[in-house]
Amino acid sequence: MLAKHPRIDPARIVLMGFSRGGVAALYASVKRFQRMHGPAEQEFAAYIPFYPTCNTFRDDDEVVDKPIRLFHGSADNYAPVGPCRAYIGRLKAKGKNVQLTEYTGANHVFDWQALKMPVKLEKAQTTRNCQLAEAENGVIINAKTKQPFTYADSCVEYGPTIAYDEKASTEARKAIREFLSATLKPQ
Repeated sequence: MLAKHPRIDPARIVLMGFSRGGVAALYASVKRFQRMHGPAEQEFAAYIPFYPTCNTFRDDDEVVDKPIRLFHGSADNYAPVGPCRAYIGRLKAKGKNVQLTEYTGANHVFDWQALKMPVKLEKAQTTRNCQLAEAENGVIINAKTKQPFTYADSCVEYGPTIAYDEKASTEARKAIREFLSATLKPQ
């Protein structure tokens, strides 16, 4: 819909998302998912996920040839950065234009300025200790048990922390401005 707007250049639309939206922004770059869910004639100029969970999907290393810039905190215990490091490493090994910027000591939602004091979400569920993967027919499984994943799995935990990090937020905003200026420069 946005690409059809008369004042929008469809070649200069970037997908950006945060947390679960970051998952969508990250995996929207996967060619298989684009064929399944996106319009064939439209593709984003870049993908910018912030602190997503990174799981393993079939053919998830077959991404479009557009830049992917992932931003994450090293202290994130809601959606830990480790699996994202591994995923970005696999994409780099295939020569993809990807970059992970990791902020030392930053938590989940490190860019939310209204969250001055850290908050432990006692009842929030996290899959931080789960290894999830895609099996046949698109079913998400617990990779350890090989069973379909549910939030009743023993790997699901509670109590992640979210917290603003001024340094990480400032640096991320600056990096995004610079990246978008370079990436979206009119041709």
